[in-house]
Amino acid sequence: MTDAITVTSVSKSFPIPFQRRPMVAVRDVSFRVEAGQVYGLLGPNGSGKSTTLKMILGLVRPTRGTTEIFGRDSEFVASRTSVGFLPESPYFPKYLTGEEMLRFYGKVCGLGGSELRTRIDTLLELVRLTNARTRRLGGYSKGMLQRIGLAQALINDPKVVILDEPTAGVDPAGSREIRDLILDLKARGMTVLLSSHLLEQVQEVCDRVGILAQGELVREGPLRELIAIENRTQLVLENASVELIGEIETRALAAGAQVVEKRNSETTLEKLFLEATQSATRR
Repeated sequence: MTDAITVTSVSKSFPIPFQRRPMVAVRDVSFRVEAGQVYGLLGPNGSGKSTTLKMILGLVRPTRGTTEIFGRDSEFVASRTSVGFLPESPYFPKYLTGEEMLRFYGKVCGLGGSELRTRIDTLLELVRLTNARTRRLGGYSKGMLQRIGLAQALINDPKVVILDEPTAGVDPAGSREIRDLILDLKARGMTVLLSSHLLEQVQEVCDRVGILAQGELVREGPLRELIAIENRTQLVLENASVELIGEIETRALAAGAQVVEKRNSETTLEKLFLEATQSATRR
């Protein structure tokens, strides 16, 4: 498949006043994102995620190495015409409504007339903010601001969307909505590159991941291959009797397998929280 994003041996150093040695933010990082793929760039705070994204966007020039978008060097403005971007902490004028904000960014991208009106209607419906289109951004919740920010990133109908911590500061319900939007973009064949330190979020949406630590790419590859545990198989049963479970365990031991763990199925804390809060809301 065609590579939407290519990062080759990229390093970035920043000078420190009154010190001889610069601070190395990113060190010899290489990875690629195929067209139509959702790629997760993981790492703790300060690991170099945002710096890497900014180099891909041409906002920061690499000290060494190259970044490309659909084969074009990121330093050239033409490479970014098909890219949408949502920064980690976006600022939007609070006095504008959601519709006015999208109209402004649409005009910046050269859209106008019926084309822009149709695009705004489509995006507001996509991010589920049609009913809040005339509300000022100062009255939006954090989750709503992130969703209108995502709509802003999509206003020019990009082929690639880059999201820096898209669920930062958002409650679990808002995080789920943004995750659903990312899955919707994936279903539409759009390429998504996102950074996050929320592992469960990434596991649900990403095809491939890279893990940064202290500026270095320490693990990289298809998600399923990275999280697979060698020589261990998980068998999930529903409505199984105690007798059936005992028989399976006996046969497994007789065949030379080792039963490492046996326990009842569990949900996640996030799912439990969402179910509880949504049930309370419906009362």
